[in-house]
Amino acid sequence: MTETALIVGAGSGLSASLARVFAKEGMRVALAARNTGKLAALAKETAAVAIECDASVPAQVDAMLEKAGSPDLVVYNAGYRSRGPLVTLDPKEVERTIAVSAFGGFLVGQAAARRMLQRGTGSIFFTGASASVKGYAESAPFAMGKFALRGLAQSMARELAPKGIHVAHFVIDGGILQGSADSRAQQRGPDGMLHPDEIAKSYLSVHRQHRSAWTWEIELRPWVEKF
Repeated sequence: MTETALIVGAGSGLSASLARVFAKEGMRVALAARNTGKLAALAKETAAVAIECDASVPAQVDAMLEKAGSPDLVVYNAGYRSRGPLVTLDPKEVERTIAVSAFGGFLVGQAAARRMLQRGTGSIFFTGASASVKGYAESAPFAMGKFALRGLAQSMARELAPKGIHVAHFVIDGGILQGSADSRAQQRGPDGMLHPDEIAKSYLSVHRQHRSAWTWEIELRPWVEKF
């Protein structure tokens, strides 16, 4: 039976690599984003269905899952970031960062789990960052959101793994290469960035793990990255 993979927060970079890897594996792919116009080329390339959704709105999340058709794999890759000195941060921007980074993850995870529990199988993956485990200066909102997302994933894994649902959190500890013209790659050298296609292969590998050897968290970083 053909598997379905839903990528929430789809766009360029890692999301695009995930879509291509999953499609190559023979999966039916669904791409969800607030703006589906930017997904046209990727949807055509991967034969994916594009779904408009703000992951921080419960009704839109439920509608997205219905359109995706009870996916076997859900990847929460949505993110939003506000930066700046603590005393000058805009509370509304902080609220939005937490809503997208963490609350949206909860809504998507909850909606996916409800459907997966009915059949006793499925994978729910969350994309984290260095900020999931390290709070950097002038980046409090992002750290708050990512710390919360990691806690959500850990709690879900402990609750749902015994019921057949594989929940995993991916700490992406380093910059993701955004193409050959990425100026950061020129500064950091050929080994200084994570290649999105290689990250995507790791997601697929974790999804394919036998249940006797599941992992709930994996860290990925360039071999020259300090940690």
